[in-house]
Amino acid sequence: MNIETKCLHSGYTPKKGEPCALPIYQSTTFKYDTTDEMGQLFDLKAEGYFYTRLQNPTNDAVAAKIADLEGGAAALLTSSGQAANFYAVFNICEAGDHVVAASTIYGGTFNLLAVTLEKLGISCTFVDTDASPEEISAAFQPNTKLLFAETIANPALVVLDIEKFAKVAHEHEVPLIVDNTFATPVNCRPFEWGADIVTHSTTKYMDGHGLQVGGAIVDSGNFDWSRYGSKYHGLTEPDESYHGIIYTERFGKKAYITKATSQLMRDLGSIPSPNNCFLLNIGLETLPLRMERHCSNAQKVAEYLNDHEKVASVNFAGLPGDKYYALAQKYLPKGSCGVISFELKGGREAAVRFMDSLEMANIATHVAASKTMVLHPASHTHRQMNDEQLRAAGVAPGLIRLSVGIEHIDDILADLEKALKNA
Repeated sequence: MNIETKCLHSGYTPKKGEPCALPIYQSTTFKYDTTDEMGQLFDLKAEGYFYTRLQNPTNDAVAAKIADLEGGAAALLTSSGQAANFYAVFNICEAGDHVVAASTIYGGTFNLLAVTLEKLGISCTFVDTDASPEEISAAFQPNTKLLFAETIANPALVVLDIEKFAKVAHEHEVPLIVDNTFATPVNCRPFEWGADIVTHSTTKYMDGHGLQVGGAIVDSGNFDWSRYGSKYHGLTEPDESYHGIIYTERFGKKAYITKATSQLMRDLGSIPSPNNCFLLNIGLETLPLRMERHCSNAQKVAEYLNDHEKVASVNFAGLPGDKYYALAQKYLPKGSCGVISFELKGGREAAVRFMDSLEMANIATHVAASKTMVLHPASHTHRQMNDEQLRAAGVAPGLIRLSVGIEHIDDILADLEKALKNA
């Protein structure tokens, strides 16, 4: 099936007399008739549901849909995009390990890797996303366990050369994890270019309506954990908390997601509610339609801003003069996303005047929703960074992040024109 059809039908197929809409299994627990039946579940010897923190039919149906959209072997939903990125890394890293990551990633993820994981004994080296393979390779250490990047960086809008990063990662015998939030599987499927694991903040385009906060991890099933022996011992050696089960032997291509579910979700519990997953599924059904409109509107807005006398620069890979235009044509031929970043010639003060003069667009932390929203990253999402870190992330003090919605393009442009007069 094409992705437009998968968005509607994957993950849940009703049988005779069952509801066409995905049901909400709003229950913490599930009944069994015998002690042994439930015991088999706790030993991971049988499939089924017993407690929603680990698995729930509504959640699993939506996870299966997202796995199908990305072309993956299995997926896990989490309560936020931040939780998804944390679980994706922590599932194969522990104290004493090292991570290499692109420097232009979202500020919250940067802080997760640079500060929070450091407290857990996991160090991180950041590399320029545009660096040569040799420069990226130089950041690797004997204890490096993964390479992390974003398909389209938030908010710098750097487009990742996925094949380059995948080649470097595999030369160093580690997986490439790619956050595909902005592109969504509608516009890019990183597994097709060599990535091994994909994460999402489903809060963004996948939901599309600002209704729920959530995340997803999708495993391609392509990385051979067993090939490297004890390097990924959490997957390839006995787990004593589950009676010595070896995930790669028991679950094959689903080993990584099964471990994340049975270990991390068991102990840390960042599960989304079934109701939130139901809402996410509604958003997924119209994702291709919305992405087409987001990209169309953003292209017109970017062209308008690029020609405006008060605008110093525009970052949008759909513009022929953009630094990442060629990469976008390769990896994102149907469009990148609806997010644009740009600088006004008047700097920080002009940016503030512009934002405060908008009427239809909302000043909001959120991004990638149906309504047009605007943000000043240096004051908001990236405020924990110092000036040097901001520059490395491609965030100038006067940079504005504009998330173009699906309103009529004429109304969007009229709102921008009025605000620019006051900038």
